[in-house]
Amino acid sequence: MASIDIQNVKKAYGHVQVLHDIDLKIKDGEFVVLVGPSGCGKSTLLRMIAGLEGVTAGEMRIDGKRVNELHPKDRDIAMVFQSYALYPHMNVAGNMSYSLKLRKAAKEKITAAVAGAASKLGLEALLDRRPRALSGGQRQRVAMGRAIVRQPKAFLFDEPLSNLDARLREQMRAEIKKMHGELKATSIYVTHDQIEAMTLADRIVAMHGGVVQQVGAPLELYDRPANMFVAGFIGSPGMNFLEATYAGGNVTLADKTVVTLPGALALEDGAKVTVGIRPEHVVLAAEGEGMAATVDLVEPTGFGIILHLSLHGLAFKVFTTDRAALSAGPTVHVAFPSKQIHVFDSSGVRANPVAPQA
Repeated sequence: MASIDIQNVKKAYGHVQVLHDIDLKIKDGEFVVLVGPSGCGKSTLLRMIAGLEGVTAGEMRIDGKRVNELHPKDRDIAMVFQSYALYPHMNVAGNMSYSLKLRKAAKEKITAAVAGAASKLGLEALLDRRPRALSGGQRQRVAMGRAIVRQPKAFLFDEPLSNLDARLREQMRAEIKKMHGELKATSIYVTHDQIEAMTLADRIVAMHGGVVQQVGAPLELYDRPANMFVAGFIGSPGMNFLEATYAGGNVTLADKTVVTLPGALALEDGAKVTVGIRPEHVVLAAEGEGMAATVDLVEPTGFGIILHLSLHGLAFKVFTTDRAALSAGPTVHVAFPSKQIHVFDSSGVRANPVAPQA
């Protein structure tokens, strides 16, 4: 396996810049997930690592070696695509062994590699089947097996679960996590699904508009998002946002409600800010306490209930496991625990606490 070092990389198509100064170091054996909305540049970056797209500026290194000018076949990287990309005229064993046959590997080595990958992925009984006789999940496992037998320096996954239904995606996430645990392979995984990112990644790279917004462990992005984009993208349902004014370690909302913060922030008194709180952290208060909100929709999910509210004229969500919320009247009262509040400055960047005096 190998480390991957991306230094000041840019990508442009003519005058259109799609990636801006990407700096990213991926450690040997690490599982990194590139996440973001459609068009953010994550798949383009993955294809550049694979050599399927050229680098406009900057440098890419795999295992310390510059690869900007290397063809894809010379980078020793295996890619798993969303569309599976299996050969329809070959059976499972043929698809998995094809790359080794092209390299003229010994027959014994090919047989052992295919058997080992098939065992890891539960494909032993399917080796003689053609792709048309497989389910979507089985086809994706074959695509992963084809990558495994090559024993590449790194695995690249380009939204591999997008074509699967919700239950099968859940199963395949577990397969990929298990595979990574066994192989300890350097892996880069692209998805727009933040649940996939949270459950699979050692580190998440959140991207938007061709720019890396934040890099960190999944719970780091959840607990301390660097800006409003990350705060709104990571977490389901997404974070609620309300306009407010900061003063003296507190924030004052539009209805003049004062919310106490755990500590002072590096902001001037009177600064306009945005307050964020996750739906699962909102408290349903007793009548007469907290802030009154109008109930627009009650959405049971099984495990919990999502209340769609109107607060200060804005859409606002609460997630609760209290089934009493199913019979909520036209109005509920909500309160914000101070430790669960996120504050963002006028540019949308997370406001930092005041630095302690030396």
